[in-house]
Amino acid sequence: MGKLPYRRIGGLQTTEKFLEYLETLGVSLPVDEKILSAEEGSPMARPWLIGETTLANRWVIQAMEGWDGEKDGRPSEWVLNRWKKFGNSGAKIIWGGEAFAVQPDGRANPRQLCHDDAHADTTYPLLFQTVTQAHQERLRQEGKNPDEPILVGLQLTHSGRFSKAADNTNAPRIACHHPLLDARVGISSDDSSCVVTDGEIRQMIENYVRVAKHAWQAGFHFADVKHCHGYFAHELLHAVRREGAYGGSLENRMRFAKEIIDGIRTECPGMKIGVRLSLFDALPQEEGNAAAGTWGEVLKEEDYEIVRVFAEDLKIDMLNLTAGSPYYSVYIQRPSFTPALEAVLMPDGKMRIPDNILPPEDPLLGCCRQIHAARKIKERFPQLPMIGSAYTYFQEFLPQVAQGVVRNGWIDGVGIGRMVLTYGDMVADSLAGRELDRRRICRTFSDCTTAPRNGMISGCYPLDAEYRILPEAKALRTLKHP
Repeated sequence: MGKLPYRRIGGLQTTEKFLEYLETLGVSLPVDEKILSAEEGSPMARPWLIGETTLANRWVIQAMEGWDGEKDGRPSEWVLNRWKKFGNSGAKIIWGGEAFAVQPDGRANPRQLCHDDAHADTTYPLLFQTVTQAHQERLRQEGKNPDEPILVGLQLTHSGRFSKAADNTNAPRIACHHPLLDARVGISSDDSSCVVTDGEIRQMIENYVRVAKHAWQAGFHFADVKHCHGYFAHELLHAVRREGAYGGSLENRMRFAKEIIDGIRTECPGMKIGVRLSLFDALPQEEGNAAAGTWGEVLKEEDYEIVRVFAEDLKIDMLNLTAGSPYYSVYIQRPSFTPALEAVLMPDGKMRIPDNILPPEDPLLGCCRQIHAARKIKERFPQLPMIGSAYTYFQEFLPQVAQGVVRNGWIDGVGIGRMVLTYGDMVADSLAGRELDRRRICRTFSDCTTAPRNGMISGCYPLDAEYRILPEAKALRTLKHP
């Protein structure tokens, strides 16, 4: 890793210095002067009404892609330990835990959770009970009512273009060809065999509904019909080149979402519907080109119309906003200090992770771009509960930024993902008025993604004691620093 042209967040010791640095970047955010506890009136502790459910805080645990389930799609002990962290965090919405493939050919990796009829009766209840029991135990420890409401969802996905076979080779299933993205997964522009047919889409819709029904019967409160990060539903949403019932016009491109949501409401009356949506996108060469202060320019009028259909026509219960894709616009999607990388063949004949790749912009710009875009969507659709993303990079200032954006009505709830892997207690600590444990704060080294991209289980190897002692930790260090 070369010398970074910007400051590390950990080196900005005070809120004043953090705000001064934001000013040098030409960006502005509402940042509270200090972290407030619930008793001190933290905006993050304001009651939050989602449908008929009143939640005690505005924190959300984001769904992350798991790489350590069993080969048949069941949760492993690593998965269950992670779900315990989600429930124990103190957050009141668990947004899916992690992506759950609705059918085997839709897994993003061979160890992703996946539906299988053979173990459906145990998988769904086990996941739900793991997270809810951990939530209840946290409440008991704090002397609170263990029956305090929580909303637990399951994120339903098909990985589409980025699906992998059992041997971890590319097995793409695409909505339509793309002149730049086809090459990233080894697709020829004249290969029609990987294009999902309308008939296969209808079967996929049935599988989405079936998985939602299993989750509903196991106790899950909502289903996330995932439309983000370059996976199938996200790609279909923009498949203007596709012919037939699911492509071309916006009405056709949103038919997939409509039929899934209608099906879930028919089969699971009372189940809430959430959508995690990549609000805007960028191709690789466009990363870092959006100048500071031009936050609104990333949104097109069709982006607003897509949200309008979800909000007003399909009447979803919650919208979780993100951006881009980790496969082709990683810094737009997940601003980081260090990129997640795959090892490449070096001149000495050994596999090594490149050490000279820098972010194309200060990651704070990526954070602010998402926050300002979400603000514009919230202003246009104030009645729809919305969750924001791209907050982990704020690190020790995360709770203060969260308080500021919620206080000012920029967003309703704040989602965190990577931070929970090593510091799941940040939510509970901040709400209780305890000092943050800086030793456990995620510094966005991206080992939690670099490791699985190179055949290892996912986790925080630098900061989590459970992972630091694994053989994989040493192997990862060797890849990165031979």
